[in-house]
Amino acid sequence: MAADRSIGTRVQPLPNPAAEPPAGRPERARPKPGRGRRRVLWLSLGLILVVGAAAGAWEWRRLSAEPASRWVTAPVTTGDIEDTVTALGNLQPKNYVDVGAQVSGQLNKIDVAVGDKVKQGDLLAEIDPTVAQAKVTADQAALASLQAQVVDRTAQLDLAGTQLTRQQNLMRDNATSQDLLQTAEATLKSNKAQLAALQAQAKQAQSTLDADQANLGFTKINAPMGGTIVSLSAQQGQTINATQSAPIILRIADLDTMTVWTQVSEADVPRLKVGMDAYFTTLGDQATRWQGKLQQIQPTPTVVNNVVLYSALFDVANPDGKLMTQMSAQVFFIVAGVKNAVTVPVAALKPSKDGVAGAPGTDQEDAKPYEVRVMGANGRPERRQVWIGVTNRVSAEVLSGLNPGDVVVIGRADGGGDATTQGAGNRGNGNRNGGNGGPGGGGPRAGSAVGRLL
Repeated sequence: MAADRSIGTRVQPLPNPAAEPPAGRPERARPKPGRGRRRVLWLSLGLILVVGAAAGAWEWRRLSAEPASRWVTAPVTTGDIEDTVTALGNLQPKNYVDVGAQVSGQLNKIDVAVGDKVKQGDLLAEIDPTVAQAKVTADQAALASLQAQVVDRTAQLDLAGTQLTRQQNLMRDNATSQDLLQTAEATLKSNKAQLAALQAQAKQAQSTLDADQANLGFTKINAPMGGTIVSLSAQQGQTINATQSAPIILRIADLDTMTVWTQVSEADVPRLKVGMDAYFTTLGDQATRWQGKLQQIQPTPTVVNNVVLYSALFDVANPDGKLMTQMSAQVFFIVAGVKNAVTVPVAALKPSKDGVAGAPGTDQEDAKPYEVRVMGANGRPERRQVWIGVTNRVSAEVLSGLNPGDVVVIGRADGGGDATTQGAGNRGNGNRNGGNGGPGGGGPRAGSAVGRLL
């Protein structure tokens, strides 16, 4: 037991250097956790930014120093430019009439053929007149009978008048009776009434005769207007039944003026204005432009496969007869157009963020600012701001900033993108150059340069 106590008194705890500093030495401040890591991260980010900026500057100088043969260019030219709304249409005669039959019967003869030109009043066809002629003959006989009765009754009326005068003279001399005088008066009145009835019947018979004579005339079908026979709906020898409705025999159309029926998408209708210029070409003669002015936009649309289309109509003269019914037409409605304008390809334009609307030195307040790259005398492209007016899918009107003869860049000859062009289709080339860069493929090339430097 004594031994154990002596041993226990000798055991002392070992000093902890981390817990207590040595005597006479000041305690150092311990670094905070994570400060070293943040310092390394900031240094790395700074290095990446510096290297990226250097790579971008190097790439820009390399692209600018490339020979002109590496660029796809186009000259600035002068010419006509139009902003148009395009649509498909077909041609119809402006004036036409469907000629039908007003009486029934067999179609004995057709005196015209499709394509014949006729004048107003020309004989077109003939229907068997036998039945109509028989009705006219019967009506004439009935009318003649009534007219004879009118003559007879007129004579009876004259006799009744003479007898009444005699009875009145005798009555003044008391040589006749009152009864005979009254009988004479009644006879006169009766003859007058019967004569009036016969005259009315004669008028009715005359009216029936006129109608049947008109129907007899309808067996000969005449042209109601001048024009061209464009269709025949009946054949010679066919029986025509006009009891319920007038059957159509043929169509006459005036082909001197044609109407273009155009189907315009609802998205383009707000750009159309009545009175605006329009022209069209046909499939058989695309070199010829037929001019006209928009006359009507029909308010009721037609829906084809869930597509809403509105009919836009305008007339065009056809004096030589080259235009025919149902011809297809490619129609162009001119929204804006300029003659002898300075033009540049649309592919060379890039919207400018710094410019303001309105071309300097012109009265075009709605001109839009764009940027282009113009080939300089040293063969290097230079940026330039331009103002654009009328545009279409191919060209744009230059109001300020370019002159005819200038050469602008529209792309790279090796298929790479150019930052000035609008074509987003070059984005796919960026993946082959090793990157996920932005529009035009410029980003991917810069990214690959950074990778090489790193």
